[in-house]
Amino acid sequence: MPSISAIVITRNEERHLQACLESLRWADEIVVLDSLSTDRTVEVARRFTDKVFQREFVNFPQQRNAAVELAGGDWVFFLDADERVTPQLAREIQRAVATTELAGYLVPRQNIILGRWMKYAGWSPDYQLRLFQRDKGRYDERREVHETVILDGRAGYLKNAIVHYNYESVRQLFARQNRYSRLEARALYSSGIRAKPQNFILQPLREFKRRYINWRGYRGGLLGLFLCLVMAWYSFTTYVKLARMRAF
Repeated sequence: MPSISAIVITRNEERHLQACLESLRWADEIVVLDSLSTDRTVEVARRFTDKVFQREFVNFPQQRNAAVELAGGDWVFFLDADERVTPQLAREIQRAVATTELAGYLVPRQNIILGRWMKYAGWSPDYQLRLFQRDKGRYDERREVHETVILDGRAGYLKNAIVHYNYESVRQLFARQNRYSRLEARALYSSGIRAKPQNFILQPLREFKRRYINWRGYRGGLLGLFLCLVMAWYSFTTYVKLARMRAF
């Protein structure tokens, strides 16, 4: 039976972490890599595992790759502190690694946003490559936001979802999108992309159309409309920050 290392990277997550780690007790080992938290995150983590490490945060892909190096399992499974694994998903993961010739699996997420499961506008099924053979996957360090795995082999799909308590308040939503837009602008700048005048209008419109029309955000009611508008605003602010980088 292949062994599974469940990995959680943290930064001031004491409020969420206990429930997250409780949902990972089925794994062969739990690895927590903390980014120098100032709250009780490390204390909470040590109740569940002795494999608790600390490392200064540079960016998400570097932190995840460092965590992979600390794991000892044949497979690694990544979970964020605001996510939970259901018993059904845990059993599906264990069956998958025991019988597969694949290098990894994409796992759907059930995104709970402002207290509601958002099934539209790109938030469902929201597949993430979270389960892969430890020696066949690494995160692409060129992507600082919405990081992706470079996988040496084929990936399959699991059916049961990770439960993700994504945004609990409007303030948290805007704060996180502000951070993401800064990272995205930096990534665009590093790849040689520069802001053009039409980007400030066309990119937000494309983003809104994609989420509201193509991905049926309209079926999410007022919350769906609000989230699509927020993501269009996120696209606009990304290009504003990109333009400012060129100015300096």
